[in-house]
Amino acid sequence: MKILFYRYGSICEPDIIETFKIFGFETIEFRHEMTNKDLSPAEGVGIVSRFLNDHPVDAIFSINFFPFVSEVCNIYHIPYLSWIVDSPVMELYATSIQNPYNRVFLFDREMYNEIHPLNPSCVFHLPLAVNVRDKQKAINEVSLKDREKFTCDISFVGSLYTEKCPYDRFKTKDDVLKGFLDGLMAAQMKVYGYYFVEECLKDDVVSKFKKEFKGFYEYPAETFLTDKITLSQLYIGNKISAMERLEVMRRLSERYNVELFTGSDTKDLPKVHNRGLAKSLTEMPVIFANSVINLNITSKAIRSGMPQRVFDILGCGGFMLSNYQTELLEYFNVGEDIDIYESMDDLVYKCGYYLAHPDIAAQMAKNAFEKVCKYHTLEVRMADMFELAFKRG
Repeated sequence: MKILFYRYGSICEPDIIETFKIFGFETIEFRHEMTNKDLSPAEGVGIVSRFLNDHPVDAIFSINFFPFVSEVCNIYHIPYLSWIVDSPVMELYATSIQNPYNRVFLFDREMYNEIHPLNPSCVFHLPLAVNVRDKQKAINEVSLKDREKFTCDISFVGSLYTEKCPYDRFKTKDDVLKGFLDGLMAAQMKVYGYYFVEECLKDDVVSKFKKEFKGFYEYPAETFLTDKITLSQLYIGNKISAMERLEVMRRLSERYNVELFTGSDTKDLPKVHNRGLAKSLTEMPVIFANSVINLNITSKAIRSGMPQRVFDILGCGGFMLSNYQTELLEYFNVGEDIDIYESMDDLVYKCGYYLAHPDIAAQMAKNAFEKVCKYHTLEVRMADMFELAFKRG
């Protein structure tokens, strides 16, 4: 099979390309968007179409969904496989999601439940996975000096969302509106496993917010996206994620050594050790493998699924303490493979427990690693993907 891999620079892309090679696929990398972030959909249609005229392929693949790629595939009658690894992805609401040549794979079941009715035969639920082989290679090849450098009591690798929180541009003199939204976010921050923000947003609240928020996001083409979804997921969801991550870092750093690998500003977290950005292919696996506790703090926009961080931690043989996510308990056993926290107080307590009992954390990490190697490698997941994509012949 010959596949055109439409790339934009996701950290997930290299591992999937390696997996395609294992499957024996001929993979052609299309890199225009990696070097030209201002590429318009119209320009993309032209460039991809001209390429296909000279280089026929059996399918196009991308991380996340590009509506203009879907339109091109619809014209050329080529299957378009897209695996969604982020949330929210506003492009999923484009009307091109209904094209019959789409094969869209969503890692979050709640997202799937929302998008699937728009194209029932072409939208699938598929959890994420990990390239265990390359992660273990990076761990095994690290020097003793670097292993010691990245040995941590508690670590978190990722953004605090403070630098990419569009809600922070919201300024209002309407105390009632502000009070309602502040209260809603405070309530949602305390609840795991059920995202109720959208159903609590009445039309008048959405209208007032949009009116007072300069530059409110609107999709530039035909779409099923509503202002309520945009407010719930893009603005409020990101804000709650930022609030939660700041609170986690603050609470834990008051009692324990917390190593944060991020590009976010931590000036308001004086007790956190900001180690800067970690290299995803070489340093991140070593951090996961050599931390007593690896935190997973799932973005609130991911309503039920497991983010890539879950599989990366466990595929590196690390112990993971995560917020509760519905799908997490469908694949891993709490107290045997992983542990979860259900409140800030619970998180603080469990961090203390596992720091005092690292042998228990290490055994759970071993159990989870064995499960990931058997059920959650990219080879396993890609086999599932292609079976679903082409089962209709």
